[in-house]
Amino acid sequence: MTSVFEAVKDVMKTLIDDEPKPPLHIGEAMTCWTYLTMLEEEVANVQIGINTTTDTELLDALHSSMELAKAQSKELRDFMLQEGVTLPPVSELKPKSEPGTVPMGVKLTDDEIANALSIKLVANYMMCATGAVQSVRNDIGLMFVKFQAEKLKFGASLKTLMRRRGWIKIPPYYVPNGLPAQ
Repeated sequence: MTSVFEAVKDVMKTLIDDEPKPPLHIGEAMTCWTYLTMLEEEVANVQIGINTTTDTELLDALHSSMELAKAQSKELRDFMLQEGVTLPPVSELKPKSEPGTVPMGVKLTDDEIANALSIKLVANYMMCATGAVQSVRNDIGLMFVKFQAEKLKFGASLKTLMRRRGWIKIPPYYVPNGLPAQ
């Protein structure tokens, strides 16, 4: 069995990459294209949440999510343009509006906004994992590992907020038949 130190050593060896970079393979290009689309759509959805909620903690989380999505989007967009990958069409930015003017039948609750953000975060995290493992080029794999780590850090703070506010959705507990009562 491989020890943690051996695994780290093997990863470090792959980071020393003096070979010329081949063009992106189709999977790498598609993952970049899809993840950029997801980031841009996240920005549009976060703007809707910002226009809907008045909760200061949720607004802070939404603004943090938007900053992260915009930073990752810029880095990925610049990379894709450098590599000659066509950029995806994305939603237009939403205009700023006042949360009090949103009709009640349309307005999302803070619980719904937080859970929608959480679901997008999970989808982004999984796409980063896909990008990291299917990349042949080390620079692409490392870029997705970095994106994934940033999303993980943000997700930890979002989960803490959601737990504290009672917004987190927990599936039913699994209790196998025959388990002794405690």
